[in-house]
Amino acid sequence: MGSKLTAEEVKARLSVLEGWMVEEGKWLVKKYRFPAFAGSIAFVNRIADIAEAMNHHPMIAIDYRMVTLRLTSWNAGGLTELDFASVARYDEAYAGNADQHMPQRLL
Repeated sequence: MGSKLTAEEVKARLSVLEGWMVEEGKWLVKKYRFPAFAGSIAFVNRIADIAEAMNHHPMIAIDYRMVTLRLTSWNAGGLTELDFASVARYDEAYAGNADQHMPQRLL
């Protein structure tokens, strides 16, 4: 378990991330939009794989074509390096899988 980052450390790390916000001083939050429901579900499955591999799991809300991720380190009582490492991987998964953004058609 990592130690809780200070507000200054969180601000510095947040400055290099796109779209992530801090809520209540202890949550990293971002909304991802997709053109179709299938893309949002594919993304959530990829996030699940990443979370399992890192043993650090976000709160996930699926609202049709929008996925909201919320992350904190419960044991540390706030945000840690692990949270920021996780969100970097989530953003890579979003950017690296262009086909997940495209609507899928079933035959």
